[in-house]
Amino acid sequence: MANEVFDTARTVLAVREFQDRPIPHELLHRIGEAGRLTASGSNKQPWHFVFVTQPEALRELGRLVRTGPYTAGAAAAIVASIERDNPLALSDVSRAIQSMILTAWAEGVGSNWTGFAGLDGVRDYVGLPGTYDVVAVIPLGYPKRKLGKGLKNRKPADEVLSAERFGNPL
Repeated sequence: MANEVFDTARTVLAVREFQDRPIPHELLHRIGEAGRLTASGSNKQPWHFVFVTQPEALRELGRLVRTGPYTAGAAAAIVASIERDNPLALSDVSRAIQSMILTAWAEGVGSNWTGFAGLDGVRDYVGLPGTYDVVAVIPLGYPKRKLGKGLKNRKPADEVLSAERFGNPL
């Protein structure tokens, strides 16, 4: 039985090279909706996502995020931030980011999580209030080269999946 959600999760790969091709606004909105609609602890939704599409701004994000200089060549980027005072925010926004990455991938748009800490310059650049911390910048774009969907170097299932107790095969 085919399962499109599983197939998307199985094949998603990090993309760092993008075509010079814009992403339609409707698709960016759908990607944003995937994040917005993600469940969160006590339904607090302690996140804010800033979508960046201007080439000059993407180049600046590429400069500001040490682990994501290739953001400069993306068609768009999502600045994912959390309310600093919410203890569940990091978990919640991580779920939302994954929802957006999977939604993008299912539509043929590649991405990657860049940054994690020390992104105050990004926060200031996109005008987020000081009560927010930026946890990621997600560059988005159509992959520049064909990718081997599903070819991943992962540990075998018996090393990371257990049933009932550690070490029991699932």
